[in-house]
Amino acid sequence: MIISATNVTKSFGATKVLDGVCIQINNKEKYAVCGSNGTGKSTLLKIIIGEMTPDDGEVIIAKDIKIGYLAQYNNDDDNDTILNSVINSRTDLLKMEARLHELEQDMSEESDILEHDELIREFEADGGLIFRSQAKSILNGLGFNDNELDKSLDMLSGGEKTRVGLAKLLIDNNDLLILDEPTNHLDMNAIIWLEDYLNGLNIPLIIVAHDRYFLDKVVDNVLDLNTNPARTYKGNYSSFIRQKEEILLTNEREVSKQAREIEHQKEVITKLQSFNREKSIKRAESRIKALDKMDTVDKISDNTTDIKLSFNVSKRSGDDVLSVDELACIYDDGKIFENVTFNLKRLDRVAILGDNGTGKSTILKMITGLKDITKGTVKLGSNVIIGYYDQAQMNLTDDNTIFDEVHNMYPDMNNTDIRNALAALGFYNDDVNKLIKSLSGGEKGRVSLCKLILSNANLLILDEPTNHLDMESKEILEDALKCYEGTLLFVSHDRYFVNQVATKVLELTDNGVNEYLGNYDYYIEKKDTVVGKYTFTSSEKSKADKSSKDDWVKQKELSAKKGKLERELKSIEKEIEELEIKKSLQIRQMQLIQRSLMNCQLRRQR
Repeated sequence: MIISATNVTKSFGATKVLDGVCIQINNKEKYAVCGSNGTGKSTLLKIIIGEMTPDDGEVIIAKDIKIGYLAQYNNDDDNDTILNSVINSRTDLLKMEARLHELEQDMSEESDILEHDELIREFEADGGLIFRSQAKSILNGLGFNDNELDKSLDMLSGGEKTRVGLAKLLIDNNDLLILDEPTNHLDMNAIIWLEDYLNGLNIPLIIVAHDRYFLDKVVDNVLDLNTNPARTYKGNYSSFIRQKEEILLTNEREVSKQAREIEHQKEVITKLQSFNREKSIKRAESRIKALDKMDTVDKISDNTTDIKLSFNVSKRSGDDVLSVDELACIYDDGKIFENVTFNLKRLDRVAILGDNGTGKSTILKMITGLKDITKGTVKLGSNVIIGYYDQAQMNLTDDNTIFDEVHNMYPDMNNTDIRNALAALGFYNDDVNKLIKSLSGGEKGRVSLCKLILSNANLLILDEPTNHLDMESKEILEDALKCYEGTLLFVSHDRYFVNQVATKVLELTDNGVNEYLGNYDYYIEKKDTVVGKYTFTSSEKSKADKSSKDDWVKQKELSAKKGKLERELKSIEKEIEELEIKKSLQIRQMQLIQRSLMNCQLRRQR
């Protein structure tokens, strides 16, 4: 047992945030703490590390456990560089290193040799030979390139400093990691790297995160704070969702069944009592006692919202919805993308994926007419009505109230219908009178979603629709889009969302787009081994002979093999570097021993 929290309760004023929460974490277990906003996820983490005191209950931590907590790093010395800041966080190794140098200067006593031998073994075991190269590797993985490592901390944004703090946490020699939103400020490549890194650690983890795909890859237990009492589930996030649905459904059936049974028994008792005979009255009394002794099945209290969204279509589009041919975005100082060609059929659900800065949002804006097309064509099919969701919420007016924002777009809609639509997205009563400029990012996102829902569009174009949404809101949106009877084209970094919604993935590359007929998991499975359904840049190229296509396939295969060999070479070079450092230390140690022996011989001769 590493940590045991029992009946942890915490209130802020009249609001009870945690109520009798229990969790026990054993060696190597990786826990996610999940729940709606306000259910006390971060509060529980702070109680575990001792930053907060519970009103009731206790937390027991195993003896001599070193806990690493993401929020504890705040980069005090802003004059330090990124790399030095991470290296200097290993004060234990730096102190050992300094002591080793002291001993190497003067090893006149036998006790010095013994201390040196013991210290160098400890130094090696704690990673002293590799922690400098490890610091660089971790920073690279978290998105800092080699040219940035000498940058001063005072030049960094808040998000960049958080990434440096995470690097310090990962390089430290912790027995338990507690991570509160570790994927914030990380791009997709850095998140994938972090998944692999955490999966390679043999220590327990406690994680709060809104990235459900990340949780699927990393955790093997989930603590759900939405139910009362809080409940622990074995498995990753997707397994937790399935198990919870089954438990809630079973509980609902059991509660309903028992309610029917109680009602039936009451009716029988009333009938027996109406006979007014001694035998019947005794039977009634017996049933009353049995009812009193019955173990009541309590309905599980669940904070999860029961909001349901529905995207309606006012008019059916033609089967050919959208045709994009040789689309390009080229500026005087270079291109963002070119040769983008693809088609959408009715009911397609298509995700556009690609690295940051490759122009995914620009493609959506060209399709919607919000940005001029510099090259190529965009053609809409018959009866296509576009509904557009902008991640920057540029379609909202700051000085409008929530109600006016929706009413101004749909002036013919009556007030009751508008209020009902807003209530479905969590805006009740006086909430609708809040000004747009006073809303959080998530609230603005929900207002934009409301406008989109009411548009009755048959082609939805969504730019990062899950940004600022909590887990519940994301899942509500996913359920609505799965039932949508129109066509969907979207850009998203939310891999879980893409996995749940997309039936086709377009990967934006330097040469156009690669097409994968499946969800995100299928795309990941096939992208490094299969070319996919490649869309050529023109009708003439699409009719090119088979040999040219085979050459292209071979180039992709060779590129993949080259990348694999380069990774293997890098790993071997790192291993050689570590062995050379180790060899150098051992040679120096032998020299010191020889010098010490010579000193001893000289003293004896005297």
